[in-house]
Amino acid sequence: MANTATHTVEQTLSIIKPDAVGQNQIGNIIEYFEREGLCIAAAKMLHLSETQAKAFYAVHKDRPFYKELVEFMMSGPVLVMVLEGEDAIARNRQIMGATDPSKADAGTIRGDFATSIDRNAIHGSDSAKTAKEEIAFFFQPNEIFTRQ
Repeated sequence: MANTATHTVEQTLSIIKPDAVGQNQIGNIIEYFEREGLCIAAAKMLHLSETQAKAFYAVHKDRPFYKELVEFMMSGPVLVMVLEGEDAIARNRQIMGATDPSKADAGTIRGDFATSIDRNAIHGSDSAKTAKEEIAFFFQPNEIFTRQ
């Protein structure tokens, strides 16, 4: 019997972080997604407030890096996007590369653009549940345009 693996069209959240925005890498990073078949269903440029940054990263509030992460995410504008495509969550995580850029493969966003584990250029949702929550944090349903 033939392999009938199905691929699910998903949406995931991606944030181009202040370090990559400040280095004028937005277009280069978007090219990685588009080249791998992910489409941008929504995008907006924001400068996160302290309230937004703390709320978005609340899952990390008890971790030693939380304060620095919040300050970093407030340090400059970010580009928040909804990416859409087949298996978008897993594919986005592959395209991003390892959180620690010293362990990220060349040809991944972090391997090519990140300068440290703290300034790692990009954020992406890690599961379907997280993606749904993170997308709703930044976007209203009428701001998201699907290609289906």
